[in-house]
Amino acid sequence: MDERIIKTEYSEVMQKSYIDYAMSVIIARALPDVRDGLKPVQRRTLYDMYELGIRYDRPYRKSARIVGDTMGKYHPHGDSSIYEALVVMTQEFKKGLPLIDGHGNFGNIEGDGAAAMRYTEARLQRITQEAFLADLDKNVVDFIPNFDETEREPSVLPVRIPNLLINGAEGIAVGMATSIPPHNLEEVINAVKAYIQNPAIDTGGLMKYIKGPDFPTGGIIINKSELCGIYETGTGKVKVRGRIETEKGKSGRINLIITEIPYPMIGSGISRFLSDVAALAETKKTADIVDISNQSSKEGIRIVIELRKDADVENFKNMLYKKTRLEDTFGVNMLAISQGRPETMGLKEIIKASADFQFELTERKYTTLLAREQEKKEIQEGLIKACNVIDLIIEILRGSRDRAMAKNCLVEGVTEGIRFKSRESQVMAQMLRFTERQANAILEMRLYKLIGLELDALVKEHEETLANIYRYEDILERRDSMATVILHELEEVKKAYRRKRRTVVEDGAEAVFAEKKPEEMDVVFLLDRFGYARTIDTATYERNREAADGENRFVFSCKNTGRICLFTDTGALHTIKVMDVPFGKFRDKGVPLDNISNYDSSAEQIVYAADQRELHLRRVLFVTKLAMVKIVDGGEFDVAKRMVAATKLQEGDAVVDVTPLGEQRDIVLQTEGGYFLKFSLEEIPEKKKNALGVRGMKLGEDDMVKAVYYTGAGTADTIPFQNRTLDLQKVKSGKRDTKGTKVRGV
Repeated sequence: MDERIIKTEYSEVMQKSYIDYAMSVIIARALPDVRDGLKPVQRRTLYDMYELGIRYDRPYRKSARIVGDTMGKYHPHGDSSIYEALVVMTQEFKKGLPLIDGHGNFGNIEGDGAAAMRYTEARLQRITQEAFLADLDKNVVDFIPNFDETEREPSVLPVRIPNLLINGAEGIAVGMATSIPPHNLEEVINAVKAYIQNPAIDTGGLMKYIKGPDFPTGGIIINKSELCGIYETGTGKVKVRGRIETEKGKSGRINLIITEIPYPMIGSGISRFLSDVAALAETKKTADIVDISNQSSKEGIRIVIELRKDADVENFKNMLYKKTRLEDTFGVNMLAISQGRPETMGLKEIIKASADFQFELTERKYTTLLAREQEKKEIQEGLIKACNVIDLIIEILRGSRDRAMAKNCLVEGVTEGIRFKSRESQVMAQMLRFTERQANAILEMRLYKLIGLELDALVKEHEETLANIYRYEDILERRDSMATVILHELEEVKKAYRRKRRTVVEDGAEAVFAEKKPEEMDVVFLLDRFGYARTIDTATYERNREAADGENRFVFSCKNTGRICLFTDTGALHTIKVMDVPFGKFRDKGVPLDNISNYDSSAEQIVYAADQRELHLRRVLFVTKLAMVKIVDGGEFDVAKRMVAATKLQEGDAVVDVTPLGEQRDIVLQTEGGYFLKFSLEEIPEKKKNALGVRGMKLGEDDMVKAVYYTGAGTADTIPFQNRTLDLQKVKSGKRDTKGTKVRGV
């Protein structure tokens, strides 16, 4: 077989392949359809349950059975995505209207996951069966082949309510994402009815019915005035707070009870909230907290915060809103698939699409019903006509050799080959002109239909059929009649499944938290050789000065309201608030710097630590192992960021020494190879912190700077070197960027 090689541009192939992949994710995986508000995996799961007969009034079936059948027939993308979709459709705390009735452990609001699919069971909810899957036998939606063309599945479910708004949606596609909040069923249906009755209604008019999102977790929406703009554009942020109630506690204390949480806090957000509240007490942000406990159960959320008697309750509430996720935002991006393409839609566009879909479903439904009634009418008229000449028909049947001969006589009046009792019967038979359907119905008619009461019932049924035909034709021909039908169906769903609004919508006041400034005091910062930091008061330090200086790498005084600067060998500057460092007793262990800063003890080492206020007034000298030196104005380190670059380094270089300059005169560089170079500090230029610096010493091959010393007031004159004492004053002075002097050991 001849090979056929097609040459093409690689970038074009990649571009086309990526676009195909992106569109597949967008259309077939991640985004819901505006008509039924369902993603493909949700639609397929519900349809599979319907096909399996797992109805609301029948026994539960294993979730694994549902997942396996859905994956094998309709959704070949793995069982986990199917089961996760099934689980979410059962969770009342995520969906305003759960579509599946779960039996077993399907997770909880605190973030615990569902049990494995082999343990849980499920069946359809009643509303799912009545408002999502009804009328599938009436040709109301198109059916398409499944992935291997062995089955057929609906392209969209005939959902009778705007599910996209009622249940909301969340999904991440390629280059786009959707985030639609859930709404109240009764309000949404009222808005759809208002639109059907007045298509010119604007977003403001619709919001007379839809007050705003209605989250399953309740809460309080506090930016009511911004909702109209959000619904107009389809994008924006909804601010929502948890609900706090107060109770009298023990010994006259006050208990704050959180009974509702913001919707974004579902899952691990609750444990994060508890940790944040505990951190407020640990970091001394507040001294009002006595105890905190999570008493939530199946009955609902109940988080209890016990406060001191003299606590400012309103100020503490505002602190919770400001410092924790008890006030959060829900990002709205109402993106859905409309007419085969992703589109961001406002409230009116979504309601219009839903209403148009209802008219389409109703038209297709009553077109099918009309065709069925017309077929029934044809058959009924044939049977009634046959009853009037039943003796002749019996004579035809008895005189015919086979069914085809009898049918031909009933339809065409052909009497050849049929034996009649009289010439008159044959003439009458030749005048018969039944239709094909009528002839088949007559041939299949049972004799009991000739009973008088049965004949009366047939006539009555025929009258009902005529009435249905008249009604169906009226619905199909007049939009007002069709609208009346849709409005009636919506009203029935509303009456059966409405519930009270859970989320309050208001224009809440901005949370103003007056954080009490701590009283400024002098403390002593201690950092030991293991990287643990703590602060103690000055009196404690004076009593333990010798032990403190001997056991710690860095010891210095600072203000409790200031910041600490940590310079590392990687050239980074980490800053931490002194308030974040635990204040306590001298023998307290302290806290690892890794826990209160961006410092990573596994990747960098601290070269120098100092009070930021002290550095602000000094000049700082940097020396690296490749002998690069520079002086930087300390004011450049007066930063609020947790981490910045303190100096620029070459590849393979590292900071050896960082020293604030005072009365030092000369610098002495010592290398691994035993070379010493002493030169004046005046030779070192002052540069910016992001500069590389200048070379301070010429290094031999594989040699590097090991230590840095200084001469002048307040410095040591001698250092230990190779089992002897070296007098720095006797080291020969030189110039910067020279090799220095080799010092021999003993």
